[in-house]
Amino acid sequence: MTAPSPSSLSPAPPAEAVTPLVRGVAVLTALTEAGGTLSASALERSTGLARSTVDRITATLARMGYVRLDGRDAVLAPRVMELGNAYLAALRLPSLLDGEADALADELDESVSLAVADRDGIRFIHQATRRRAMSVSFRIGDLLPAERTAPGPLFAAEWTEADWSAWHTRRAADPTDAGFPAVPPRTPTTTTDFESQAAQARHNGWSLDDQLIEPGLVAVSAPVRAPASPSVPGRIACVASVVSHTSRHTAADLRETLLPRLRTAVAAMESRLREAAPPEPGPAPAGLAIWTTASKHELGRDFVESLARGLTVLTAFGEGRSSLTLTDVAKATGLARATARRALITYEHLGLVAAQDRRFTLTPRVLSLGYPPLSRTTLAHLATPHLRALADRLHEPTALAVLVPGTDPAEIQYVAVAAASRVLTVDITVGTRLPATRTALGRALLDSPHGYALADEELESGLRSIAVPVRDRTGRPVAALNVATHAARRSLDNFLTEVLPDLRTTADRVQSDLHLASRFTHVPLA
Repeated sequence: MTAPSPSSLSPAPPAEAVTPLVRGVAVLTALTEAGGTLSASALERSTGLARSTVDRITATLARMGYVRLDGRDAVLAPRVMELGNAYLAALRLPSLLDGEADALADELDESVSLAVADRDGIRFIHQATRRRAMSVSFRIGDLLPAERTAPGPLFAAEWTEADWSAWHTRRAADPTDAGFPAVPPRTPTTTTDFESQAAQARHNGWSLDDQLIEPGLVAVSAPVRAPASPSVPGRIACVASVVSHTSRHTAADLRETLLPRLRTAVAAMESRLREAAPPEPGPAPAGLAIWTTASKHELGRDFVESLARGLTVLTAFGEGRSSLTLTDVAKATGLARATARRALITYEHLGLVAAQDRRFTLTPRVLSLGYPPLSRTTLAHLATPHLRALADRLHEPTALAVLVPGTDPAEIQYVAVAAASRVLTVDITVGTRLPATRTALGRALLDSPHGYALADEELESGLRSIAVPVRDRTGRPVAALNVATHAARRSLDNFLTEVLPDLRTTADRVQSDLHLASRFTHVPLA
C-alpha cells in the first residue's frame, strides 16, 4: 500500500471549497510528482478521479497553456511556471539573494542552495549547481523532509508544539517518506534524533547533513535571518546550504573549511535584505475573468470555468503584491468577490494560501504545481513542441540553433530539429555545426537588422532557408529558428509572405516560454 503524501493528511474540504479547483490541483500535483508526464489512465489511478473528470480538467489546463496534450499523455507546459513565479516574485528572496548564492558556488566550486520552510519540510527556492558527472539533482520547488536535511534542524529550532505534533503525525503516517518523491525511501540509517538535532542547531547557529538523504551526499547550512525590529528578533527567512559529496568533502570537512565562507556569504545576504528598497508593485493580470468566460462559450462543458478562474487567483500575487486582501484579489483578476473568496478558501484548505488579519499570502506549496520538473528544462526542450507544430503546418523542416562559443570564424550548432514528411527534405541532425555566415540561422544571430535572415542556395545548391532570432529576457538573441526548403518548392517572395509570419509567431511562443522559465531559473541553451 502506498503511503499518503503530506497533502493527503489534510482534513475534509470546507463546504465553500471549489471542488473542480481541488481536483485540478490534484492533477497538477500528480503530474509534478510523476516528472511532468502522465497518461489519462495513469492520472485517473493516481488522483482517484473519474476518467471523464480527468479529461475535462486536462482539456481546461491545456486551454490555459498549463499542460500540452500529446496523444494519450498530458505533459506539463512552461506556462504553468507562472504559478510558481507568482510565489517566488512575492517572496523576493530569490531575486535579492541569488547573486550571493551564485557567487559562493563559483568561489567554492560546490553547489549552493536556498530553501524555505514548508510545514514540516523544506522547499528549494534557488539552486546554483555545478555541472559534473556526479552532481546534485535537486530542483527549485522540490520538497524534502526536514529531518533528512541540513536546513531542517535550523527551521525546526523555531517550531511550536503544534509544529512538532504535526511532524510526529506525518512520520507515523508515512514511515518511508513516500510523500517526498524527491528523496529515496527512508531507511534505519537515515533515522535520527531530530529533536536533539534541532536543539543543537539552535545552539550552534548552523547544521550538517551527513548522508541523511542518501549515501555520499553531505551539506552544511546556515540561516539567513530577516531584518529584526526593536521588539521582534529576526526570524529565519531562508537557509543557505553548501552541498557536496563524500569523494570531495566529509561532513566534518564542510564544517571546518567551508562553513566560515558560508557564514560570510550569509552575512552579505542579510545585509542585502536590510538594505533592499520596498518593491514597486508590478502590473496585475488583466482580463482573466473575461478570457475564462470566452473560453467557456467556445469549448462548452469541456472547459471547467471554476477551475480556470480559481487558478487565475494565484497569479494576482507577485512582486509588490505579496499580501492581498479579498478586494485586492477580486480587483486584480476581475472576478466577483464571491468567486475570489471561494477560491481563497479552497487554497487555504489545500495549504497553498495562508490567511492572517484578512490578508492572504502564497505559501511555498504553490511550487508543487508543476515547477520542479520544468525548473531544469533547456531551451531546446522548450522549443521542440513549437518546432514540431510549425513543421506540421508548413510541411517543411524546422530547426533551432545557437552560436558555438569561442569559434573563429563563428559557427552555429543545431540543438533541436523537427523533420517534415517529404521525399526530398533537409536532413541536418542535432549537434551539426555549420559556418554562421553561410546560414540564415547564423545571420539571424550575428546581424539581423530586418528581424529575419535569408540564405539562398549558399550552403548547398537548392537549399533555401529563412530564420528569425529568439531573444532572452534582456532582449539579447540567444538562438535562432528557421524553416528550410528546396528552392523549387518556395520562392523568396513566398518565404516572406507565407512562411515568415508563421515563423515569427513560433519564435514569439518559444520566447514566451523561455521568459517564463528563466525568470527564476537558469535555462541552458541545449
